[in-house]
Amino acid sequence: MVDIVGRMGWKYISILYEESNYGIKAFEELEDLLATKNICIAIKEKLVKDSGVAGEHAYDSIVAKLLTKPRARGAIIFGSDQEVAGVMRAVRRANATENFSWIGSDGWSARNLVSDGNEVEVEGTLSVQPQANPVRGFEEYFLSLTVENNKRNPWFAEFWEAHFQCHYPNSSRTPYNQNFPGTCTGQETLTKENMAFEGQLQFVSDAVMAFAHALRDMHRDVCHGRHGLCDAMKPTKGTELLRYLRKVEFEGLSGDNFRFDPQGDGPARYNIIHFKQVSQGVFRWVRVGEYWEGELRLNMSEIQFKLGHPQPPESVCSLECELGQAKKYLEGESCCWHCFNCTQYQIRHPTDETQCQLCPQGTVPDQRHTKCEPIPEEYLRADSGWAIGAMAFSATGIVVTALVAGVFLRHHDTPVVRASGRELSYILLLGIFLCYAMTFVLVLKPSDIVCGLQRFGAGFSFTVVYAALLTKTNRISRIFNAGKRTAKRPSFISPRSQLIICSGLTGFQVLINAVWMVVSPPSAVHHYPTRDDNLLVCSSSVNASYMISFSYPIVLIVICTLYAVLTRKIPEAFNESKYIGFTMYTTCVIWLAFVPIYFSTANNIAIRITSMSVTISMSATVTVACLFTPKLYIILVRPERNVRQSMMPVRYSAVRGPRHQSISGPTGVTSSVVGAGNLLGVLPPNHGMESGSHSDAGHSTNAANNHSSTSKQLTTRGTQTLNCVNNAEKHVTINNTTHTMGNGPHRADRTTPRWCVALNVGLK
Repeated sequence: MVDIVGRMGWKYISILYEESNYGIKAFEELEDLLATKNICIAIKEKLVKDSGVAGEHAYDSIVAKLLTKPRARGAIIFGSDQEVAGVMRAVRRANATENFSWIGSDGWSARNLVSDGNEVEVEGTLSVQPQANPVRGFEEYFLSLTVENNKRNPWFAEFWEAHFQCHYPNSSRTPYNQNFPGTCTGQETLTKENMAFEGQLQFVSDAVMAFAHALRDMHRDVCHGRHGLCDAMKPTKGTELLRYLRKVEFEGLSGDNFRFDPQGDGPARYNIIHFKQVSQGVFRWVRVGEYWEGELRLNMSEIQFKLGHPQPPESVCSLECELGQAKKYLEGESCCWHCFNCTQYQIRHPTDETQCQLCPQGTVPDQRHTKCEPIPEEYLRADSGWAIGAMAFSATGIVVTALVAGVFLRHHDTPVVRASGRELSYILLLGIFLCYAMTFVLVLKPSDIVCGLQRFGAGFSFTVVYAALLTKTNRISRIFNAGKRTAKRPSFISPRSQLIICSGLTGFQVLINAVWMVVSPPSAVHHYPTRDDNLLVCSSSVNASYMISFSYPIVLIVICTLYAVLTRKIPEAFNESKYIGFTMYTTCVIWLAFVPIYFSTANNIAIRITSMSVTISMSATVTVACLFTPKLYIILVRPERNVRQSMMPVRYSAVRGPRHQSISGPTGVTSSVVGAGNLLGVLPPNHGMESGSHSDAGHSTNAANNHSSTSKQLTTRGTQTLNCVNNAEKHVTINNTTHTMGNGPHRADRTTPRWCVALNVGLK
């Protein structure tokens, strides 16, 4: 019966059971079995055993209670036909015919007492009947019985009277036979036509046979074959007999094998019968399935609860919640609940239907809120427009850097290149190349290795650039500061010294990165700035620890900018510091603009990576444009200026002598003190100096007449230049003739110009 309820899909039913051992035991068993199937009992009511005692109002009260739970449309009735008939009449009186569907026990199934006159109320009932086969020979035996040959049955005479509606001679008067009109003659006979046999006779015979086999087996073991009861069986112990009874197995009189199951029950074999309206107004009990030793076989196509309505009625307290909803049970009810929706990022808990579960980070509920699905990884892909634009910009920068390097290599020994400080220039170009190359590392899919390259390369490339620039600006400042105090050559201004200083500055950044990677190894992680994001990024970009990599280059930038400010008043020919200063100012502006963009685009990985790569590339571009464009202009466009004389300041370029001869200052002397890349830094001691060309006499004379004061100043400054050069322990060329001039260091005095002191310092 519980399996039938489950097959109907009912979760909320009522139970009516008769007030007898049969009904009470059945209810207790039903209650336990229904609980295992999570089926709730809405109403449970007892039926009075004897319908003659209970009035109709008792059944009306029961039906009224059933109607208080209108959603419990399914009901199990465990009772006899008389009580169930009273219930059906009460249902008709309450006009509740359409409200209930019944599951009946074998005590009233297929009983005319219930269905006759109550067809509409009983319609749709599913009931169980023990499956029994005829007992062989019993029908012939019973039909041969008469009152005369069946004296051992004291009730047979009453059966005879009731069957033939007559009073048997010499029988006692009873309330049942006193109204019979005739007297039985004894010639009446039982026939198949006037006799209907009970279909459950097999169970009676099986019960008797089971006891017979149990007593036989017990007698064999206890009495050891003695006839009659032995003393060991006087009295027979029930527990011992039960042990033998559980083990019996035999073929019954019906031909079926009989045995008890481990629970002590006989074979569970039932027919499932259904009371249906086969046509308009015609009702019939039909077989629709069977229950065979634990397996329910039900032909659902034959089941019809109402004419034209094959689907079973719904019998649940609350409808199942929709997908993505959880249950809130009503107080005191285990089958009644309200449904509530889980929130946007929740699903119903997989094991607890009363709770919603928040999806883990990186996942969101599917459309039905039944499971959490991972959010697709988001990272800057190399084929995206942002990445292509950044790589195109960087690739252009790499090409330009390569061209600049090629020009410098081709004109390696020309004055402009030598004046630029070749070694530091090449290091600077290497750093610029690394800055451009960082873009291609930044657009790679993050992994532990890629994150390590990004962490190291971002800061290292900047360090190479600004370490070279800092070395240049520091050298300029030291040379000019030394020129104010002494003519002694400052220490560590040779190319080799500059390379060592630059390498040391760069090595400190390598040390910082090494310590950082040991303390916090680089790794690719999933970052969830919002519930809808799943960004695959390097761990350094999550907590802004990239600033560790940039902190040291920032210090170098600040110091370079400071030196650029301090050396801004150097004479024009020494003005590489002006370009370095402009580079630093522009770089600071670029990075001040980048910082807010970077931190405000934490949710947009494409813009964030692109802005970083473009900022790095723009810094490199500014460096190329400001520091190398003026030199490329001279080398490629104005090659006539790529000579030593053009390196001298204009006002120091000629000294008018008595024979109108002029002597040029050493090529690039003044410029050499400007930075690590100027001519003075590449001219070795005893480097030759070319003489200036003869001045045009007529032109000089006119200029002297018109600007006598200026001529005097030039003459004085020319004399100072000549004296300065004469005191420099150098080989210089005057009028295409090489001379050795001076034997010792030039000592500065109050009349010695500062540039001359710087010249001597640089030359020494």
